[in-house]
Amino acid sequence: MTTELDPIALALVQNRLDHISRQMGWVMTRSARSPHLTQSHDFSCFIADARGLVMSQADGIPIHTGGGGFAVRAILRDFKDAIASEDVFLLSDPYTAGGNHLPDWVIARPVIVKGKLVAFTCNRAHQVDIGGGAAGSYNPTATEIFHEGIRLPVLKLIEAGRLREDLWRLLLLNTRLPQGLDGDLRAMIGSTRIGAERIAALVDEVGVDSADEFFEGVLSHADRRFRASASRLSKGTWKADEPIDHDCFGPTDSAVSVTLTVGDSGLVVDFEGTSPQIRGFKNSSIANSHSAVYLALAAFFEPDLPKNEGAFRSVEIRLPEGTLVNARPPAAMTANTIYPAFEIINAIWRALAQALPARACAGWPKGVQVNTAGFQPNGDRYVMYPFAASGGIGAVEGRDGINMMGALITLGGLILPNLEDYEQLYPVRFHRQEFRCDGGGAGRFRGGTGGDYEVEVFSSADYSFFLGSIPGGRATGFGVSGGKPGATVKPTISETDGRTVHPMDCGVEHLGPATYHHLSAGGGGYGDPRTRDPARVLRDVRDGLVSIAAAERDYAVAIMPDGCSIDEARTLHLRTI
Repeated sequence: MTTELDPIALALVQNRLDHISRQMGWVMTRSARSPHLTQSHDFSCFIADARGLVMSQADGIPIHTGGGGFAVRAILRDFKDAIASEDVFLLSDPYTAGGNHLPDWVIARPVIVKGKLVAFTCNRAHQVDIGGGAAGSYNPTATEIFHEGIRLPVLKLIEAGRLREDLWRLLLLNTRLPQGLDGDLRAMIGSTRIGAERIAALVDEVGVDSADEFFEGVLSHADRRFRASASRLSKGTWKADEPIDHDCFGPTDSAVSVTLTVGDSGLVVDFEGTSPQIRGFKNSSIANSHSAVYLALAAFFEPDLPKNEGAFRSVEIRLPEGTLVNARPPAAMTANTIYPAFEIINAIWRALAQALPARACAGWPKGVQVNTAGFQPNGDRYVMYPFAASGGIGAVEGRDGINMMGALITLGGLILPNLEDYEQLYPVRFHRQEFRCDGGGAGRFRGGTGGDYEVEVFSSADYSFFLGSIPGGRATGFGVSGGKPGATVKPTISETDGRTVHPMDCGVEHLGPATYHHLSAGGGGYGDPRTRDPARVLRDVRDGLVSIAAAERDYAVAIMPDGCSIDEARTLHLRTI
């Protein structure tokens, strides 16, 4: 920067950028067609500067936006000086286009003011179906990326304001749900147009010659804030591992290994020692791995830290090629926003907890996905994403884990859908969606319980399973500081003919009309369970979150048989033996 920027003006610019990101998201939710976008918000809007550095990711899901700069920099690399006003770009490929995984398509629109490229407005949205070997984008049987759907390098979808109709037809030809894709893409394009108009207005206000300085100021401020927060970490080297015990085809003894080095000039996050890439689709791209690292670091510290790419200038990330965190082509990787993103985040949190124990966070359970695809009574195809089957989250000092929330990689950015709407959209009826009993890891602060979810599917359907680990495996949230792990996931399917099906860990199975029952995994607990306030244990029992037996077994709190009061004498005895 060549001049000293007024801090108030700089704060206003940052807030304007964040507000524009949110405006783009509001446009998307009100105009997209697919319910996982309009209700659950499985998309994210972000803004990058003319260099391809993300300046604002205030909307959506952090696993989408943290690596968004890789996508914009791919546009700058491939099109250089061939970027014109009213162009709109499309991309998805994780190997060539800065994508995280194939179902997440990026629409990016350059913002050009008075002939100068100043920014990009972007929307990364998960498409319901992009072809491939299984309906619904997730193909658990994939062994290479060619099994996972259409691959999109950086493409000009709109050139100087003119839609490329041939490319549009190609895209709709490669999905099982062309009407939904058509509407969702148009909503994405519209959201970036609104964002571009707002950015252009902001640049006009600050001056086109000053815009770059303000944008750099936003990034530099984030850098200073993160360095200040990270300075509390103990200097040294901290190591942690997080296992992956299933590669979609059988048990495996793989792991994400991280070495966190805290020095005077910043952090080094080194994944040397991570297991080689695996056969199944649980491999990560460079952009996705960066997103996961950024998420883990940002979430560990204060919630008001600026969320942009400048915050991580002091962080060096080393991703050995050919491993789970930087796979070589043609490795399959559609599950990577869940696996191994969860493992990356959990491993970093374990390492950070050694460097700053006071901010340790218990583990969130690893993601579970069971997509259902079939035909409506009128013959139309559908794909249903059961986001309602989400787990609990890990506890921290001073706070129990939230009982049900979107997966770890969303940090609450994914919204549970309205079940009544789903019953109108799909041939299903929901029997229950409630908090699970005895699901949360015991601790002074209890882990989130997870959910008890049951849905009846009226017609035959394909079920796409990837449940995270071998039966009885390690997909639950880990405990910290003496806390216990959460309960593991327990899914079952009962077909109308009376047959009970225990879902495979990974795969696609065609079943007749059936009822799917899902006990989602719980978050880890924080602190010694025997030090939990007995009144809090009683409240959990009365709320149906902890059973009377578990209160005594895990917390050494005896509850009267009516479940309404504490047996004080027995509790005192239990806590002194």
